[in-house]
Amino acid sequence: MPSFDVVSEIDQHELTNAVDQANREIGNRFDFKNTDSRVEQEDNQLTLFAPTDFQVDQVLDILRGTLAKRKIDMKSLKAGDKESNVAECRMPLTIQQGIDQPLAKKITTQIKSSKMKVQAAIQGDQVRVTAKKRDDLQSVMAMLRKADLDMPLQFNNFRD
Repeated sequence: MPSFDVVSEIDQHELTNAVDQANREIGNRFDFKNTDSRVEQEDNQLTLFAPTDFQVDQVLDILRGTLAKRKIDMKSLKAGDKESNVAECRMPLTIQQGIDQPLAKKITTQIKSSKMKVQAAIQGDQVRVTAKKRDDLQSVMAMLRKADLDMPLQFNNFRD
């Protein structure tokens, strides 16, 4: 039986490249000269550093641009609260990977309510969709692409 998995993943290599590109662009900009503005990456956490609150927003805009060039969706990053002291302001960004249980349940109910002849099952941090026909699976993919969900979705492990 044909099947595929619905996942939410980020290419870590592309994310590292986007952070490096953003840091280079920050270093070249005139309004960031002689400031310690930067983007740091640790596992599933990005931290934006800048002297002022306004400049943190500028660093975030630069990061958004570089992520868009690398085809990384900004929905997969969750912004935290800005923390500021006398010397600098910082803003944490959490990288969300995997489909959590509430979103997985929302996806499965949306698939079941579409009345297509497919089965959806939650398997850890992914959702497996199986059907008898390949066309049904492709229509489920199209429906999920159009759906307004909080996370970017990818479809992998397609088997005939």
